[in-house]
Amino acid sequence: MSPMKIDHDAIKNLATLLNETDLTEIEIAEGDKRIRVTRTITVQAFTSPSAAPQSVPPAANAPGSASPVAALSPENHPGAVKSPMVGTVYLQAEPGSPRFITKGATIQPGDTLLIIEAMKVMNPIKAEKGGTVLDILVDDSQPVEFGQPLVIIA
Repeated sequence: MSPMKIDHDAIKNLATLLNETDLTEIEIAEGDKRIRVTRTITVQAFTSPSAAPQSVPPAANAPGSASPVAALSPENHPGAVKSPMVGTVYLQAEPGSPRFITKGATIQPGDTLLIIEAMKVMNPIKAEKGGTVLDILVDDSQPVEFGQPLVIIA
């Protein structure tokens, strides 16, 4: 049996297809040769403030210091919605239409927060939980990276 020639473009295309379709695994076969591409999905657990650990760093308890919640950065905030892909973010369905969300708005699970265009495909980013939009961390038509915080929901 001859060694399999690796088709890097095919692997990249399969990886892109995984991201676009929210699949976790895809496999193609040609004769006795197979290529399987898988991805791992990271699930963040969100805890209510009452279930959060009660230990607070000493600096947070000092008079005049910021509250522990204010000390959270967008990267480690439990309510951060992070980009699942590289692309361009759009805050409304089309130019001139209302934004999907605004700061202070109440949202429900499944509500569209924004759209990320990746490889000419518009991908709606939906809320996994309900709550209040504390902050929108991106501007319309801004390029975003995988894992970049987009919105904070509490």
